[in-house]
Amino acid sequence: MKNIFLSLVLVTFVFSCKNDKKTEDNSATNPEVEYATFGEGFEAKGAISATELAEQYKSLKAGDTLITKATAKINEVCSTKGCWMRLDLENDEEVMVRFKDYGFFMPLNAKGEVIINGKAYVTEITVDELKHYAEDAGKTEDEIAAITESEVTLAFEADGVLLKQ
Repeated sequence: MKNIFLSLVLVTFVFSCKNDKKTEDNSATNPEVEYATFGEGFEAKGAISATELAEQYKSLKAGDTLITKATAKINEVCSTKGCWMRLDLENDEEVMVRFKDYGFFMPLNAKGEVIINGKAYVTEITVDELKHYAEDAGKTEDEIAAITESEVTLAFEADGVLLKQ
């Protein structure tokens, strides 16, 4: 009787320690794109294209904002700290992206495609700001001196960025 009881305890112990986790490998049927996350994390799913974002900007006036998520190609990143970037809207237009509360920065060598999440808006950039951005971008003194007028520009305040790896 004692042996049966000990055998039953041993069998129970062995089966209770068994790891029954099953993992699925969906990589062949659903390949995932790898992203490096900057700022707040978010899902890439549901992002609109750069062309669609450009179309949405057409309906905005100064002071309007639009909460959105969009995919675009990096044209330029601030060469000093990575504190802003310019993205291609695929129609000879760019959007200037800054980061919410100066809370994160992009790598200085960032290239390729990103997904941005946050607020799209239209704004006027003063001559002083334009000169500051030109300095950050490493422009020459002559190029900086040539800036004499403010610009109405497409802007975006990102709370998160996914950089495609």
